[in-house]
This record gives sequence, structure tokens and C-alpha cells, in this order.
Amino acid sequence: MLLCLTANHRNASLDILERLSIGAPAATRALVNDELFVSGAVVLATCNRFEAYLDIDEPLTGGRAVAVESVVEAMAAASDISPDSLRASVAVHEGSDAATHLFAVTSGLESVVVGEEEISGQVRRALDAARAEGTTSGELERLFQKAAQTSRGVRSRTRLKGTHSSLVRLALELASSRIADWSAARVLIVGTGRYAATTTEAVRSRGAVDLHVFSPSGRGGAFATKYGLTAESSFADAVATADVVITCTATAVVHADAFAPGRRVLVIDLGLPRNVDPVVGAVAGVELLDLETIRIHAPLEEFSAHADARALVGDAAAEFEADRAAGPAITALRKQVLNTVDAEIARARARGAGDDVEAALRHLAGVLLHRPSLRIRELAVDGRIDEVHAALETLIGVEVEAEPPAAQPWSETA
Repeated sequence: MLLCLTANHRNASLDILERLSIGAPAATRALVNDELFVSGAVVLATCNRFEAYLDIDEPLTGGRAVAVESVVEAMAAASDISPDSLRASVAVHEGSDAATHLFAVTSGLESVVVGEEEISGQVRRALDAARAEGTTSGELERLFQKAAQTSRGVRSRTRLKGTHSSLVRLALELASSRIADWSAARVLIVGTGRYAATTTEAVRSRGAVDLHVFSPSGRGGAFATKYGLTAESSFADAVATADVVITCTATAVVHADAFAPGRRVLVIDLGLPRNVDPVVGAVAGVELLDLETIRIHAPLEEFSAHADARALVGDAAAEFEADRAAGPAITALRKQVLNTVDAEIARARARGAGDDVEAALRHLAGVLLHRPSLRIRELAVDGRIDEVHAALETLIGVEVEAEPPAAQPWSETA
């Protein structure tokens, strides 16, 4: 059984993410070495994401609950986090849901900047590290290889790449009807990531010169030095003098009390999820321009890119699950056919046949197995694997071992 524990910028604090990134990798290695039910583990740790993908043997009813609790307790102890705090900060995915989640992560759909490509390399390096540590497994290898294939498909078949830079451009086009002269506007950018860098470049291209940056995480100084902005240490003071506030960060939510009623200011919220409380738009003098507004007023093909990418990820997850379901039936069929071929080869050799006869028989077996194997996968995709099992038993007397019953959901064990 595949199990994924994930803590990320949406459900965990930076402190917990940092502690997990330091302590949890060693904990997963220990789980693979010491726990009978963990046969493999791959850990992905970035500045805003921690993921542990585990290949779990579930010999007992309720084994999944035992596995989750053991993993949480081991990671909590290794990271100096209370188990209760960690439980409150992780989401758990299992089986096909774990595959769907990894495929979405690898394709950049779960990133702070949706569509970013760095994450695919980080996922690949996580698998390489697990291989070096000897903690991967055949099922995890298959999972991560499919994730890499899915990521490449999303990049080549959708316009997800560059979507955010297009959204910045669209937002500034709409904002330009409100800003008469960008060169005279005082612009405050909230955030210091790649998205903020893209936004800074786009605003400058509009003619803005009075650019300031505030970082909720305290990185404003380094960002300001690198990109030639003025760093602000107080958000309240910076907002009080800004004509335009552009938010593009994963670590802050701006509330209405940050703005003085009556003072004109344009707020552009480029965050996913949103950085600005929608109530801000009701403050007198404040105009809020968020991604929903952009979607309504300036629809582009980029807005369908995310949905298209999600559809590709869903298809890939279904294929992965179908291959997993089809595997035992294909293996059983191949074993039956190849055992028969081996017996015929032995009889032929007893009669003096040479290597050419063995080669011909093995080639014939491969030809005969090809189409049924494809058909088994097709039926598995359609959810008809039970029909395959029944057909194999009826036609050639091969009994395929049934899948174990589905595990109980996390909410019942948390």
C-alpha cells in the first residue's frame, strides 16, 4: 500500500516544515530498517513542502492506522515536534490518492507558484537520494517514474508553463486603466519568491521606478539588494504611503485594518491561495484586483491550463492504479504460459532440438501474451479487472489473488 504524509505551505507553519526537513529523513530511514511494515520510503523536503512517500505492507486489519501512527510518532520525535502538532499539520493520502498527489506535486500544480518547473528536479533528486540510501522499493520506483512522465506530459501538452507571468501581465493591463502614470506611482510588492521577481520585472516594464518590497518572512533586504528595490521593515508604514500594493506570497494574508479608509490605493492580489481578504475591497478608497477579477474581465487560454493539467494528472493516476491492478493478472497469465513453454522446450530438447527451437517458442509466447496483456490493462482502466480474474480462472484455471480490502480513512484514525 502506498502512503503519503504531506506538510506544505497550505497546512503547516514554516517552523514545522524546517524541523521536518532536518529530522524526518533520518526517521524514515529508521522506519525502513526497523519496522516490518515499511518496505520503502522516499522523502521530499523543500523550503515550503515536506513529503514522505512510503511503501507499506499491511498484514493486519487496521495495519494502515498502525503504520500512520508509527510514522507520525517517529517523525515527530526526530524533528522535535509534538505528535499532536504534527498530526494537525499533515495530510495523509493513500493508494491512488497518493499517486494523484505526487503527480500533481511533480507537475507544479501544488506549488506556491503554480507551474514552476524546479519541483520536478527536486522530486527526481529525492528518488536519487532514496536509491543511495537503499530505502526505495519497486512500487516507489514505478510511482516516481510515472510522476516524472506525467510532469513531462503536463509541460508539453498544456500552457501551464508561464501561466503566472501571463497573469501578472493581465493584472497590470487591467491596473493601467487605474494608474495614469506608473513612473509617479509608489509600488509595494509583498513577497520575495520567483513570482515576486517576475512581478518586479513586469512592473518596471510599465515604467515604475519607485519600488518597495516587504517580506513577511524577513527576506526583504536580500531581495531588495538583488533586484534594486527599497526594503520595508514595517508593513503598516509601507502600505500607508503606497499607491499600488501587489501581493505574491504564500506566507501572509492582508486584512482590511491595514488600510486607512478614504485613501486611494490599488491592491493587486496575485496569490494562490489568495493573499488579501476580500473584505479589503470594501474599504473606502481601496480597489481590489484579484485573480477572480482577472478571470472575469480578461479570460485567456492560460486559465484553462490548470484544469487541463489536472485532467492529465487524473488520467495518469488512473493509469497507474490500473497498471497496479492489472499486474497480478498479467503475472499469473505469463507464469502459466511460460511454464507451458518451458515444458515444451524441455521435451523438444529431449528429442534433440537446438537453440533455434527454444528461441522460436519463446518468441511465439511473447507474441501470444502481448495482446492479452494489453487487453487486461484496458479492462483494468475501465474498472473491469474482476472480469479478467473470472475469465482467467474459467478459461485456463489460473486463480489471481484478490486485492486486500480498502483501508479506513485517515479521519477515523487521527
